[in-house]
Amino acid sequence: MTIIDALKAKDSTFLSLVKKISTEEKVELTSLIDDIIKGRTVVLWNIKSKVKPSAVGRNLRTKVNANIGTSPDLVDIKLELKKLNAAVSAKTDTVMDLSTGGDIDFIRKKILENSPVPVGTVPIYQVVCETLKKGRKVKDITKEQIFEVIEKHAEDGIDFITVHCGVTKKNLEILRKNRRVCGIVSRGGAFLAEWIIKNNKENPLYEDFDELLKIAKKYNLTLSLGDGLRPGALADANDKAQIAELKTLAELSKIANKEGVQVMIEGPGHMPMDTIEAHVKLEKKLTGGKPFYLLGPLVTDIAAGYDHINSAIGAAIAAMAGADLICYVTPAEHLRLPTPQDVYEGVIAARIAAHAADIVKRKKYNVVDIDLAMSKSRKALNWRLQQKYAIDPIKFQLEHKKIESKTKKVCSMCGPYCAMRESTKIGI
Repeated sequence: MTIIDALKAKDSTFLSLVKKISTEEKVELTSLIDDIIKGRTVVLWNIKSKVKPSAVGRNLRTKVNANIGTSPDLVDIKLELKKLNAAVSAKTDTVMDLSTGGDIDFIRKKILENSPVPVGTVPIYQVVCETLKKGRKVKDITKEQIFEVIEKHAEDGIDFITVHCGVTKKNLEILRKNRRVCGIVSRGGAFLAEWIIKNNKENPLYEDFDELLKIAKKYNLTLSLGDGLRPGALADANDKAQIAELKTLAELSKIANKEGVQVMIEGPGHMPMDTIEAHVKLEKKLTGGKPFYLLGPLVTDIAAGYDHINSAIGAAIAAMAGADLICYVTPAEHLRLPTPQDVYEGVIAARIAAHAADIVKRKKYNVVDIDLAMSKSRKALNWRLQQKYAIDPIKFQLEHKKIESKTKKVCSMCGPYCAMRESTKIGI
């Protein structure tokens, strides 16, 4: 039984879990239950999972996801576990294992064993990787293979999966007629596009969506409907293919909700700042308020090496407009596989964006209290409390101690000319 079905039937299976979430998020229980039933909020928690569930959706704190995982060029499970620890240390809400190299089953299980937060995957990666390893081609993949791997992930306890159901024959034809600068930048989207074109058949994840729903219902698995046609360049943002895919995902999300299956919608990508708010509102309108899970968005194409900052700008705008889950971007995006330090910095950047948005969209929940506490601590020159309230206490301590001030209690920026100290002296 899924959480939606349980709450509709007033079954107690998930009620204690939902009560804890309502307390932590400071939202009314009846409102939260209604949002879950209507699909405006999802609870990321497979019935076989051992992690603390995370709720994503309306009126809740904006959540952050961190991507980790191997590549064919670098397979090191110890490194991936270090990245997991870095993400958790930086207080990520979820992680996704995007491994494409090595023993993918083993890596996934080790991450599940060690993660205290919900874990997501993209099963089509494993399907394709294992097919190519056997010397076969993407077009040789069968739909039975795809659903077998999806169920394997669910059985292992994965809490949510990305499925690119909107990459359809119709939407690919729209893309073909409206050429892009960067084409398809989603790996899952590209794999499925190749399969569809080479076989001249419909995407199994779309055509056999009911099969996907059966698996999701069995495990209370949340489906994250992936944006396989997301823009990878500002020039491609909000084109016909992207919007067509969004409309397809909106239709499927409503079908899933009627069947009691939890759904999130994934979003772009690269987008100019002045288009982000409208796009988030369009997603909410088309889907009936389903949770929106965004990669970024990145607001410029030229910030390689600093894309954690680039994406945080777009994420803050998107979250303020109503986006619910932000997928971090690291400084290594577009360049290489991230290191544990990259992961840490990526999560912190995304958390800053999420908190900045929550200050605006969750005013009545006193989100700004911690900012006020920090400001009072600054005025009092109380460094211990400032470190406590900082979003990254470790970085705070490291930077504060780099150059010790010659003047007691103040930092080395102003030294003896500290405005806070002098204004306090004159009673201001």
